[in-house]
This record gives sequence, C-alpha cells and structure tokens, in this order.
Amino acid sequence: MTVADVSLDRLVDWLTRFRALVTENQGYLTELDSAIGDADHGSNMARGMNAVIDKLGEPQTVDALFKTVGMTLVSSVGGASGPLYGTFFLRIGTTAGAVDSLDGATLSAGLRAGFEGVISRGKAEPGDKTMVDAMGPALDALDASLGSGSDPAAAAAAAFEAAQRGRDATEPLVARKGRASYLGERSAGHLDPGATSTAFLFQALAEALA
Repeated sequence: MTVADVSLDRLVDWLTRFRALVTENQGYLTELDSAIGDADHGSNMARGMNAVIDKLGEPQTVDALFKTVGMTLVSSVGGASGPLYGTFFLRIGTTAGAVDSLDGATLSAGLRAGFEGVISRGKAEPGDKTMVDAMGPALDALDASLGSGSDPAAAAAAAFEAAQRGRDATEPLVARKGRASYLGERSAGHLDPGATSTAFLFQALAEALA
C-alpha cells in the first residue's frame, strides 16, 4: 500500500463522518423533504447510518465492509433512500473485491459502479432533481482530478465541490422522479433532499481523505 492509497480505516472514517453529518443535519434534511417529499429523508438517513456504524465491527476487506453497509441500509431505511444508497455501497464492494485498500483508480471504479447502480435502480437521469444531479458531477470531477495527476485526497475535495454545485443546481428544477414529481411545477424552488445528502456523502469522503 502506498501513501496515496485509501486504507480500510479511511473508508470506515468516511462512513463514520457521513453518519455524523446526516445525524447533525437530520432536521435540515427532513425540512427539505417536507417541502417536496414525505418529510422522512433526515430520519431515514440518520437511522440507517446509525445502524451501519453499529454493525461494522472490524471489517477485513473492502468488499465485506461495503456489503455490510449496503445490506444494512436496504434493511433499515424506508422509502427510496435505503435501496438507492444500499445499492450504491453494495456495488462499491463488489467492484473493489477482497482487498484492504483502494488506489485512486479503484476508488473511482467503485464509486462509478455505485453510481450506475443508483441510476439502474432509480431510473433517474441528470436534471430529474434527484441524488443523481449531485453524484454525477462529483464523480466527473473526481475522475478529472485523478486524470490530471491528483491524489485521492485532492480528487475527493474536487468531488465535494462539484457535489455542492450539483445540489444547488437542483433548486430551480422541476422534479421528474420520486414523490416530488407529484408536485409538478411546485417542486421548483426547493433543494432536492437526496442531492443534499449526497453532497454530505462527498463532504465526508473529502474530510476522511484529507
């Protein structure tokens, strides 16, 4: 493992930081969701990530770690968030395999596979006002940064900045997927809760790798 590799401890730290962010911002996420959804995104994400951290134990490999994360989220989070985030983490683990660290390329490949799983499961496209609108730009920025020679820490910081821009860009959009789509034009003028929690996901990654 080189200095630039992302260790299992760093990956666990990512998840722990994500749990802290969604717990700290549970009320905010619920407030966003109350405007255009079921008013449960904050509570669902906090409950799911608390269950994840409770179950982690001492993972020995990346695939085992993310299998635990994914299965826990699928089983403990209601609504769309559990299956979508669960699929995201499961695909990361499957792609990474039984290794104990990730370099920039394998981190990118895992995240990209997770993103493709989210798209496949949720059937959302860019511009639909979903978590895809934050995750897609984040991964594009991550890949661009890695492609220019940056280490995973710098690439994760670039991904977080792009995730924030993607999140903010959902505010004027009219939702075309999920519960928010039922509101039609009235869904415009609100940040998407899933895109907002996705920005927290990349904030946590950037902080864990910094």
